Amino acid sequence: METLSPQFPQGFKSPVYRVMAVPFEKIHSNAYNPNHIATPEMVLLYQSILNDGYTMPIVCYYISSDDTYEIVDGFHRYLIMREHRDIYEREGGLLPVVVIDKDISHRMASTIRHNRARGSHSVELMQKIVSELIEGGKSDEWIIKNIGMDSDELLRLKQVSGLSSLFSDKEFSKSWVV
Repeated sequence: METLSPQFPQGFKSPVYRVMAVPFEKIHSNAYNPNHIATPEMVLLYQSILNDGYTMPIVCYYISSDDTYEIVDGFHRYLIMREHRDIYEREGGLLPVVVIDKDISHRMASTIRHNRARGSHSVELMQKIVSELIEGGKSDEWIIKNIGMDSDELLRLKQVSGLSSLFSDKEFSKSWVV
């Protein structure tokens, strides 16, 4: 079988070309993933990994200060190894990982983009992420562009949150005269 030896224009190389085998114990979840997979799908994911192996790497951010990897995408594949000793032993306690080097706002957006393509989300956790992004200075336009929401969806999340601070940068109509 021939391996890929692609030429990369402008020096960009996708992370998938740099997959590393990382000890399971060095990997941990993030605090902002709103994705949830129901039990039947987790059983199916286990069967997939049992029968086919890991076919997609876990996407992580490397934290050099404590030599650990924080999951950006792939939490459920990580859970399979954590919860199934047979998988852990077969894989030698190693998970395939690719690293992205982005700040927390861009990691959150990346997590959402990965998840929205295939999963469902907890509304409460989505509200929390939107709140954190807005409180971190991200505009509605940034959130819409980077998370793939439309403006109505973003507005609904802001309204349901009940946090008036999420609307602090908005100009409201002066249609009501007292």
